[in-house]
Amino acid sequence: MKNTHLERYGQPRRRTSDTTEHFTDRVAPMTSKVPEVTVLFWIVKVLTTGMGETTSDYFVRLIDPVVAVAVGAVGLAIALVLQLSARRYVPGIYWLAVVMVSIFGTMAADVLHIGLGIPYLVSTAFFAIALIVVFLTWYRVEKTLSIHSITTRRRELFYWATVLTTFALGTAAGDMTATTLHLGYLASGIVFAVVIAIPAIAYRWVGLNAVFAFWFAYVVTRPLGASFADWMGVSTARGGLDWGTGFVSLGLAILIAVLVARLSIVHRRSREF
Repeated sequence: MKNTHLERYGQPRRRTSDTTEHFTDRVAPMTSKVPEVTVLFWIVKVLTTGMGETTSDYFVRLIDPVVAVAVGAVGLAIALVLQLSARRYVPGIYWLAVVMVSIFGTMAADVLHIGLGIPYLVSTAFFAIALIVVFLTWYRVEKTLSIHSITTRRRELFYWATVLTTFALGTAAGDMTATTLHLGYLASGIVFAVVIAIPAIAYRWVGLNAVFAFWFAYVVTRPLGASFADWMGVSTARGGLDWGTGFVSLGLAILIAVLVARLSIVHRRSREF
């Protein structure tokens, strides 16, 4: 009888009859260095993308852009050292790394456009190609792109290289739709909200590969969160609500802290059983 049970979106279906299928490998949560993919995971992920966008914009305008990028790089390095040094998944450390990747990934994409004058269309294509190269290299070396197999240092390095590239790609793509294509931030956010539903629907109803669906959605979370955060933070002259990037960043940081605390409680309880 065909198994019609579907696991949570982002987690591969088991195929007990095929022991060579790398995409369906699951590892025990105790040994994994990344969180389980749940609804709360996606909510926090989108919030971190928005916070990264507005925080980067705030500090680049508050202090010298070169200094801001340098501080962002140092913060990212510290967060990644903490994450790589951890022997298991620790919610607070993991999401700190994601936040810092979000901030620095935004800066990296903005440097190409603002600092070097490269059009968003070109930078979007550049980061898309870079992401493909990372994926191909990762798969060639490890034979799997599943996030449930992040149990070695090398796979974890591939994972964070992918995450950083997705943030840079998402930033460039979001800015491209909002400015180059003149959709504005709100319309861009709505567009990406529709786009992110595609892999979820395809996974649920068409049987889209779980790993592909996950990374498709993961990339889109960046322009989705960033577009709405920009809309809330920028001036009315730019089509926003003019709440200020600093205020929006602070509000998102508080929400993220609360939800990560919740994730920590759930994770701790799961380890007790």
